[in-house]
Amino acid sequence: MLAPANGNTFMTRNSFAAGLCSAALCFAFSTALCAQTVTPPVIPPPGQVHIPPNTRVIEGTVEDANGAPVPGAVVLLKDTKTLQIRSYIAQQDGQYHFFGLSTDINYQVRAETKEMTSPSKLVSVFDSHKFIKVNLKLKNKKKPFSA
Repeated sequence: MLAPANGNTFMTRNSFAAGLCSAALCFAFSTALCAQTVTPPVIPPPGQVHIPPNTRVIEGTVEDANGAPVPGAVVLLKDTKTLQIRSYIAQQDGQYHFFGLSTDINYQVRAETKEMTSPSKLVSVFDSHKFIKVNLKLKNKKKPFSA
């Protein structure tokens, strides 16, 4: 290392060492942040779910007119306060569920496929249950109005 014109090599070495330590600490810190892994949430089976206060779960089955489950049906959940709509694709057994719903909001639930739809059902703020079961039965869609 070259000495400065005033002959003070101690300050230059200290500055170099301090910079080297800073760089090493930054590298170690950034490596530690990148090394953290995120584990996906595990959804426990029904009945074993811990529901936070002031929240509820709406779940049920989508069935056709004969009572058979309809996998792949789209279940729509409408927040009647904000008009936000959430959707869920029914599982192979026709089951669906919505977690973390507010107890202070009314919700409308309905299901549909390309050919059929179910009537909307209202889940009221006056229903104090934590788990609310709403089974949806699909019927034929109305034909569009033709002139």
